[in-house]
Amino acid sequence: MPQIVNLGRELVRINTQKNSVEYSQNGGRSWVTRCANNSYGTFVDLLMYGGELLACTNKGLYVSTNEGRSFVVRCNNSSYGDFLNLQDAGSELLANTTKGLYYSRNAGRSWVRR
Repeated sequence: MPQIVNLGRELVRINTQKNSVEYSQNGGRSWVTRCANNSYGTFVDLLMYGGELLACTNKGLYVSTNEGRSFVVRCNNSSYGDFLNLQDAGSELLANTTKGLYYSRNAGRSWVRR
């Protein structure tokens, strides 16, 4: 399910029709494309975690340190399955995948099945 995250003065969302990350500076009344690079795969979910913007895609978990302008692969190990959504659980990051529930204690770099 597409997500909208609050980045202070901006809202950032996934536009599923365009497979892009967009931002709004007026409370969501209008949106501007910030990232539309298909090499990341299909965007599925967004989460702000530890000052980074994490994105689940069908090619793995990606991270942005520039408010979603570009992303770098954080984890694309297929043994975890496809990442479906993320949840901030305080000291852990939770990921629901096609192979079950996983947790990470290093911001998504590696995962352990719960």
